[in-house]
Amino acid sequence: MPSFDNPMMMRQVIMDHYEHPRNKRVIDHPLARSKRMDTSGCIDDIVVYLHVENDVIKDVSYEGVACTISTASTSIMTELLVGKTRKEATNIIDAYLNMIYERPYDASILGEAVVFMYTYKQASRIKCATLGWTGAQALLKEEQ
Repeated sequence: MPSFDNPMMMRQVIMDHYEHPRNKRVIDHPLARSKRMDTSGCIDDIVVYLHVENDVIKDVSYEGVACTISTASTSIMTELLVGKTRKEATNIIDAYLNMIYERPYDASILGEAVVFMYTYKQASRIKCATLGWTGAQALLKEEQ
């Protein structure tokens, strides 16, 4: 995996996920659950979908309108969580949120999500960078 400590590389990853979002669609499955997430200070208004079967995330997606940061972070999240157990997904989400809020975290499980490691420097962007993640987190807690 390439190093994402280069600001230009980080920007390229973010813009790629914004311009070509992954898993931006509705999950049409009877076991899929959804959670609407929005922000008051930005255009973000998305629905996060999660399909868990036998304690494994079979599919995760989202739809709606969101800013660059929210779209890119949610797109990256969808790729990271598919195929993970509930526990693995929870660990990834916790690590991501710890990174955003400047707490100790395991970067080795975050893949491309580490491009948001400096989000804490822009307090107004924290909600955008965590919107999809907190939606997935809430869905995982509901599923228990």
